[in-house]
Amino acid sequence: MEENSRGISPRRSKRSTVHKIAAANEPNLFDELPDDLVVSVLCKLSSSAASSSDFINALLTCKRFKRLGFHQLVLSNVGSKVLAVKAKNWSDSVHRFLIHCVNAGNVEACYTLGMIRFYSLQNRGSGMSLMAKAAVKSYAPALYSLAVIQFNGSGGSRTDKDLQAGVALCARAAFLGHVDALRELGHCFQDGYGIRQNITAGRRLLMQANTRELASLLKSLVKQQPNHHHHHRGFNYEQFNCISGSGCSSMSNEPASEGHPVNVFLKEWFELGLGEMGEGLRLCSHKGCGRPETRAHEFRRCSACGTVHYCSRGCQALDWKLRHKLECVPFERWLE
Repeated sequence: MEENSRGISPRRSKRSTVHKIAAANEPNLFDELPDDLVVSVLCKLSSSAASSSDFINALLTCKRFKRLGFHQLVLSNVGSKVLAVKAKNWSDSVHRFLIHCVNAGNVEACYTLGMIRFYSLQNRGSGMSLMAKAAVKSYAPALYSLAVIQFNGSGGSRTDKDLQAGVALCARAAFLGHVDALRELGHCFQDGYGIRQNITAGRRLLMQANTRELASLLKSLVKQQPNHHHHHRGFNYEQFNCISGSGCSSMSNEPASEGHPVNVFLKEWFELGLGEMGEGLRLCSHKGCGRPETRAHEFRRCSACGTVHYCSRGCQALDWKLRHKLECVPFERWLE
């Protein structure tokens, strides 16, 4: 068979050209999929994506994904991992995306943007309104955050505290299973803070909070085991004993809670100096909180050492078990 100057058979070249033309004339089956089916797939992606970059990269795949990615159903299903933003990456485009999600009725976005506006951007009215929007839909973190604001009178003066409202919001969040709310409500009952004192009920709530927290931790530990078919063989009992406080005296008896992504944002925001705090204002000393004071002496301080400050009794109790009990030194000892 004779070949041309490029070493390619004329017959073979003609055949490949015919195949290319035929392929070009074939219908694109993806374009024939109904929009409802594509939106359903994108809803699943937006709720399960591991990060915002994964979701955005998927939308940039084609123009149709980009267009349908801003469908109301897709935005309303965006999950917390997609909405989790680093403080250093905050921008107008991120702000607009959160607003789109809020307008689509996304409860997680309402809470996230509400916290950012209230504490970071110091837009108190808009921030509380967004958190209230999430709280109305029984979103437990929003209910608890509003309770903390009521307990402290955040954004206002000391006379703006409403302890009864704080207890009511906290009780609703605790009913929904929010661990921090359970712990806060337990201390309210024990101390008679905003509610009639009931030490027995307070202890019961604190036990429920600790039980839920430990159960959540054990579940996460089991997921981290390499052999998922034989959990009982690969379980790290030494780590369990340290966590449960039954065999490790050098560690606290509870692990540090991860907290909500927006708490991580607040902590980074102020630690990086992206937001200005007034003179003498401090962050909550619990590492997983990130809430700042909105006025001087808003947070309660440790009565023993006076060196740490907390936005709530829940944060104070948790930080004591995690860290502060190993560091707390009475003021008189410092003088010595």
